[in-house]
Amino acid sequence: MKGLILKDFYVLTKQMRIFLIMIVILGLMPSINTNVFAVVYAAMLPYTALAYDERSHWDTYASMMPYTVRDLVLSKYILGWCFTAAAALIVLAAGEVERQFVSGISASPAATGLALCVGTLATALTLPLMFRFSVERGRMFFLLLVIVLACGSAGLFSGIAEDPAAAVLTRRLVLILPAATILCSVLSVFLSIRLYQKRMTE
Repeated sequence: MKGLILKDFYVLTKQMRIFLIMIVILGLMPSINTNVFAVVYAAMLPYTALAYDERSHWDTYASMMPYTVRDLVLSKYILGWCFTAAAALIVLAAGEVERQFVSGISASPAATGLALCVGTLATALTLPLMFRFSVERGRMFFLLLVIVLACGSAGLFSGIAEDPAAAVLTRRLVLILPAATILCSVLSVFLSIRLYQKRMTE
């Protein structure tokens, strides 16, 4: 599986270098909205890797190698989790540096953690569709979901930052959302494996 993840990483760093730089820039900007978008946007990178696989007919080559459907599916999830977590760490580091020198307007650690959950949920909700119907068919649903999640979460986090009374809501989300994210991710992995197996046998 390590080889599959490295394959996707090398492809993305070569073909999507500009987008990776954009994620870093958005994560470093002193703005809650752009910080949240950077974390959520990083969640779409596994779909780009899937698109490259489909264009190069990677499934045909993979079937001749000692990789199981579980390996192929799980590698994409791990790739998405790694990139989303990396974007969140960039936002956290930039926010900490900013708060040392000026009044911070970047995403707080709590908001960054919630954005990480939102990005991971986007991956969990859309990857099964990609594995079942291909990237081209699932792309529109993914874009719609990312827009809704990014805009909705950015507005929520902005309200949390501006309204001290929203601290109670923040604490509740910090407790509930991570648990829901983990549960959805686990279910999504198993669902993707079954759907991808069905697609491969058709």
